[in-house]
Amino acid sequence: MERYGLWIGGAAAPAAGGATYASIDPFRGEPWAEVPDADAADVDRAVTSARAALDGEWGAANGFARAAAMRRLAALIARDADRLSRIETRDNGKLLREMAGQVERLPGWLEWFAGAAERLAGQVIPVERGAFHVYTRPEPVGVVAAIVPWNSPLLLLMWKLAPALAAGCTLVAKPAEDTPASALALAELADEAELPAGVLNVVTGRGAAVGEALVAHPGVDKIAFTGSTAVGAAVARAAADRLARTTLELGGKSAQLVFADADLDAAANGVIAGIFAAAGQTCIAGSRLLVADAVHDDLVERIARRARTIVLGDPLRAETEMGPVANARQLATVGGFVERALEAGARAVTGGGPSARGGLFVDPTILVSVEPAMEVAREEVFGPVLAVLRFGDEEEAVALANDTRYGLAAGVWTKDVHRAHRVAQSLRAGSVWVNAYRAVAPNVPFGGFGASGWGRENGLEAVSEYTETKAVWVELSGATRDPFTLG
Repeated sequence: MERYGLWIGGAAAPAAGGATYASIDPFRGEPWAEVPDADAADVDRAVTSARAALDGEWGAANGFARAAAMRRLAALIARDADRLSRIETRDNGKLLREMAGQVERLPGWLEWFAGAAERLAGQVIPVERGAFHVYTRPEPVGVVAAIVPWNSPLLLLMWKLAPALAAGCTLVAKPAEDTPASALALAELADEAELPAGVLNVVTGRGAAVGEALVAHPGVDKIAFTGSTAVGAAVARAAADRLARTTLELGGKSAQLVFADADLDAAANGVIAGIFAAAGQTCIAGSRLLVADAVHDDLVERIARRARTIVLGDPLRAETEMGPVANARQLATVGGFVERALEAGARAVTGGGPSARGGLFVDPTILVSVEPAMEVAREEVFGPVLAVLRFGDEEEAVALANDTRYGLAAGVWTKDVHRAHRVAQSLRAGSVWVNAYRAVAPNVPFGGFGASGWGRENGLEAVSEYTETKAVWVELSGATRDPFTLG
C-alpha cells in the first residue's frame, strides 16, 4: 500500500478528522493506495492556503517568474513520467500505454502556457474625448477550484492548472474519489519545482461532501469543473448563488459522420479510436456512428472485424488494447444501457455488455438498427458501446448529428474537400475533426456547445478564462472639467 497525505500549504497532511480510504485497482480489484478522506475543515485550510499564496509571493511574481516555475515543473514531470503513468493506471484501469502517452505530453502544456505567461499583456486604447491615457491590465481571477473526473485525471487537471498558473492564479484541486493519487503525486513535484507553498493544494475525499464544500466556499473565485452534465449543472447553480465564475467541460454524445466517398479503412480505424480507446470512457467518445446507406454494411463489418480482435486484459501489459471500466458503478451503468437498447430493438453485431471474462470488463459492443429516439442514441453511456444509425444524404446526416442536447465533438469522413468544410461549418460541436478523431493540443481551444458546457480550455482562450480585465484611465491634461457631465 502506498500512502498519501492531503497537500495543503506546500506540505503533506492528514485529514482534519484523521479518516482515510483506499483507492482500488480496477483490474485486480484490490486496494493499492491509502489517501485522506477530507472534510469541510480541510477544504477551508486549503482555500486559506491558496489565498495566502495569491496575496503573497505568487501574487507578486511577474509572468517571467511564473513561467520559470512552470518550466521547472515540466522538467520534473518528464523525469517522473513512468511513475505518474503507473499511478494513473492503478487508479483508473486504463491502458498504461494510453496514460503514458498522456503524461508524456503534460510538460508540453506547461511549456506552452509558460510562453503565454511571458506574453500576457494588456493594450493601450485610444479614446474619442478628453486627454486620457487608457490601458488594460489582465489580472488573475483569484483562487480556483479545479474539480476533475476519473477518466484522465492528470491531463484534465493540467488543462486547468497550466492556464491558471500562467494567469497568476492559485488552485485547490479536487480529484475524483476513484482516482486520488496522481494529483497528490503532482503536488509533491510542484513543491520540488519550488512553486511557492499554497499555489497548488490538493484535497481528496469520498462522496460529494468535499466538492460541495469547495464549490460553496466564499474564498473560491472560480470553479473549473470537468464531469457529467448533471453534476455540472449543480455546480453552476451553486456558483451562481455567489456569482463565482465557472468553466464547465461536461458530457457528450459525439457523432462520427461517414460519407460514401470516405476511405473506409481509415474511417473504421477512426471509429475504433473514438469509441473503444480508453474503453469509451472519455467525454469526446464518438459514440454515435452516422453512416451513409451505400456503405453501411461494409463499414460496420470492417469495424466489427477489428472490434472482435481487441485484446482485453491487464492494462499494465503492452499487448492489452482495452482495460476494465473504472468501477462497479460504471459497469452496471454501461450494462444497463446495452440491455435497454436490445429490449428497444437494437441488435448487437459484437459484444453485448459486460464481458464473460468477469471483473470490470465490458466487451466492445456495436449496436445496429438503432433509431434516433432510442436512449442509447441520445444519452452518454461512457463505455465501449457504439450506436450505429443510417443516413441518406448530407442534409439528413447533419440533422441527425445535431439532434442532441450535447455539442462537444464530431468527426467527418469524406474525400470531398467542399463537403468537409460545409459539414464542419454546419455541425454544432466545439471540436470537429476531418478524416481524424480524438486529437488535442495545448494551443487549440477545447469546449462544447449546449449541454456539453461553457467556457474553453486550452489555447489563449483558456488564459482569458482565468483573468479579469482591468481598465485604467489616466487623465493627462491636468484641467478641471464639469463634474456634472460624463467624461
